[in-house]
Amino acid sequence: MQDILKVAKEAAQAAEEIILHYYDCGVNVELKADNTPVTQADVESEQAIREMLTMAFPDFGFYGEETGRSDHDSDYLWLVDPIDGTKSFVRHYPMFSTQIALMHQGELVLGVSNAPAFEEMAWAVRGEGAFLNDQPIRVSDIATYDQAALSTGNIGSLAQDPKGWSRLGELARQVQRTRGYGDFLHYHLLARGAIDIIVESDLNILDVAALTVIVREAGGVMTALDGQPIGLDTRSVLAAPPALHGQLLRHFNA
Repeated sequence: MQDILKVAKEAAQAAEEIILHYYDCGVNVELKADNTPVTQADVESEQAIREMLTMAFPDFGFYGEETGRSDHDSDYLWLVDPIDGTKSFVRHYPMFSTQIALMHQGELVLGVSNAPAFEEMAWAVRGEGAFLNDQPIRVSDIATYDQAALSTGNIGSLAQDPKGWSRLGELARQVQRTRGYGDFLHYHLLARGAIDIIVESDLNILDVAALTVIVREAGGVMTALDGQPIGLDTRSVLAAPPALHGQLLRHFNA
């Protein structure tokens, strides 16, 4: 698996060169059918990633944000979002990253999360721990809400659910601190023990596949808000250290 990880990290670094070029020089923005932005940086960086991964592992499937899914019958599937946080990228603030994950027979086994503007790369392989810029990382050991820091990401659909919105409000009143770091950043912070709870309700698997492996290998628990495992149909996330996660599931699903 280390050989696979090496190629995934190299692919993320190749994408970084393309992304930072456009970040510095500017880029035209188009809207996709779902009204989300896409740029030449997204397209070119995904092409670079896909070429490197496919050349090294031609039998693996590929599922990319911009180019879709291929090779449905393969036991291995790459999950790639070349610029997770394109809205941030086009408005020129640094909350964007490249996400590369590998799924084997439906199980996430490898993740690389690279944030070029932060000069920060996190990665993990199942069973081998999590790392941030070559240093091992671990979630906190906080076990009570009154000591915990909560971060929210996209919560539009949660806000439209009276019960879910009420439960989030109750949690916010009990924790020590509430912020909305969002995107890759709060997962990196959680994995290195700097915050303790993440709640998101509007995302897809390409946003969080790599981050799921990283958080889990850092000792955290990451599921959907209803407790379902993270998979191709995931649309929400609840992530925390083990001592908090069970409490949070009961809180949101009582």
